[in-house]
Amino acid sequence: MSEVNHQRIKTNGIWMHIAELGTGPLVLLLHGFPEIWYSWRHQITFLAKHGYHVVAPDLRGYGDSDCPLSPNSYTVIHLVGDLIGLLDHFGEQQAFVVGHDWGAIAGWHLSLLRPDRVKGLVTLSAPYFQRSPSYGVVEHFRKMFGDGCYICQFQEPGRAERAFARYDYLTVMKKFLCLTKTDYLVAPLGMEIVDYLETPSMLPKWITEEELQVYADKFQESGFTGPLNYYRAMNLNWELLATWHGSKITVPTKFIVGDKDIGFESIGTREYVTGDAFKRLVPDLDVVILDGHHFIQQEKAQEVSDEILSFLCKFTTV
Repeated sequence: MSEVNHQRIKTNGIWMHIAELGTGPLVLLLHGFPEIWYSWRHQITFLAKHGYHVVAPDLRGYGDSDCPLSPNSYTVIHLVGDLIGLLDHFGEQQAFVVGHDWGAIAGWHLSLLRPDRVKGLVTLSAPYFQRSPSYGVVEHFRKMFGDGCYICQFQEPGRAERAFARYDYLTVMKKFLCLTKTDYLVAPLGMEIVDYLETPSMLPKWITEEELQVYADKFQESGFTGPLNYYRAMNLNWELLATWHGSKITVPTKFIVGDKDIGFESIGTREYVTGDAFKRLVPDLDVVILDGHHFIQQEKAQEVSDEILSFLCKFTTV
C-alpha cells in the first residue's frame, strides 16, 4: 500500500484521515465495525488501476480521524455531514459510494438525505430497513434477542470497552474479523459478546497475521469508544429520522452480501433482500449473494472488486 496517499482534511468540524489513490470519477469507500480504511486495501488499488479516484476515509471515531467524546456526535446526520464535506473538499458534486456494515448505513443515509450528491451506491452486508414508526432500534433488538445481543451490550458506556480490555488488541481483531458464526450475535445469559466469540486457532486464507496487526496497532492507539458510539447513537438516529419515515432510496444501488453473513439465514435477511419489501424501499436495486461471511470485501476481495467495477462501469467511461 506504499503508493497510497494519506492526508487529514477538515470536514464537518472534525479532522478526517483519508487514504487516496488514482484519478478519475470519485469513489468513496466506507468501512464498518471494527475496521479502518485498510479494510478496502484490495479495492483501492484495483479501482484506481481501472481509472477511478478512490478515497477511503477512517470514519469519525476510527483510526487517525478525530474521535468526539459524546455518543450524540455519531448519528447518521453527522456521518452524512462528514461525507458531504469530503465531496466539497474535492470539488465534486457527485460521487460513487461503496459502504460495508456501518459504512453501508452511512451510504444508505447519504443517499436518503442527499441523493443529489450520489451517482451510484454499492452496499455490503447491511441492507436498508424501513424505520419502525413505534419504537427505536435498540428496543427492537432487545425484544428479539434480549441483553445478550451485541447491539444491546454495546449501549452502556464503558461496558464493552472493559470486556474488550480483557484481551490484547490482536485477539480482539481475530475474534471479530475472522468471525464465522452465521447466527445473529447473541451471547448466553451473563456472558459478554467478546467472550462468546471464538479466537480462531488458524487464520482463514484471506487474511494474514501481519494484516490483522495493522488493525490491532491502530485500535491500540485510538481505542474502541468511538466505534462503539455508533451503536450508542442508534436510538437518537431513530428520533432524528422521523421526518424521512417511509422515504425511498432512489439512487441506483447494488447490494452485496455473503450467504454466511451473521443472521442472513436465521433472521430472515435472505427472504428480505430477495423479496419485494427491499425492492419497494430501493426501487433501482440489484442484489448479489456471494459465498462468504460478513467481511466479504476482504474474504472475497476479487469477486467484490469485480462486482463494484461492473456497477461503476454502467455510469462511466474511463
